[in-house]
Amino acid sequence: MSKRLILLAALSLPLAACATAAPRVEVTRFHVDNPARSGSIAVEEMPGNPDVSLEFRTYATAVSQEFQQVGFTPTQTDATSDYVALVSFSRSFRPSGVDRSSDKPVSVAVGGGLGSGGGRRGGTFGGLGVGVGINLSGKPKDIVTTELHIQLRRRADSTAVWEGRATTEARQGTPAAQPGLAAQKLATALIGGYPGESGRTITVK
Repeated sequence: MSKRLILLAALSLPLAACATAAPRVEVTRFHVDNPARSGSIAVEEMPGNPDVSLEFRTYATAVSQEFQQVGFTPTQTDATSDYVALVSFSRSFRPSGVDRSSDKPVSVAVGGGLGSGGGRRGGTFGGLGVGVGINLSGKPKDIVTTELHIQLRRRADSTAVWEGRATTEARQGTPAAQPGLAAQKLATALIGGYPGESGRTITVK
């Protein structure tokens, strides 16, 4: 195998790993001994939700679909539903890595050597080497942390029967950091396997 092919193969390995790696979700649930497993359910915004916006609809849809998968019946008539799922979500950002955007972008080093060589016909030979270093790192993308919090309450007396939190992280600009994908991934991880083991934090891939 040529040196060029070896180099290309080596470079492709980390790129492939980044493309296939999926962010994990940390999930914690709490519930009463025998939480509800069926009934009509409406999704509402939790009072004091720190990220009030139209984005709530994305989370509400994902949560409603997942509760339907585990036996509940979604309803748009909030006042008459058996249960209400109160939903809160938040997104935060933190720097990652070292900011090298102010580093010099290009450096060039040139080295050469000339000489003469003898032989039957005589002759000369020369060598010239050029090394170029380019800084393409720039400012590292932030890490986006997205959290989903759900409280399932009985409508009649507002008693909480189940509660859960799910958190995931992804690099800004990647598909996994987009609100729509993050909402679906968090809702699936949190509600999937409902009701789950109370008081235990698990990691969902």
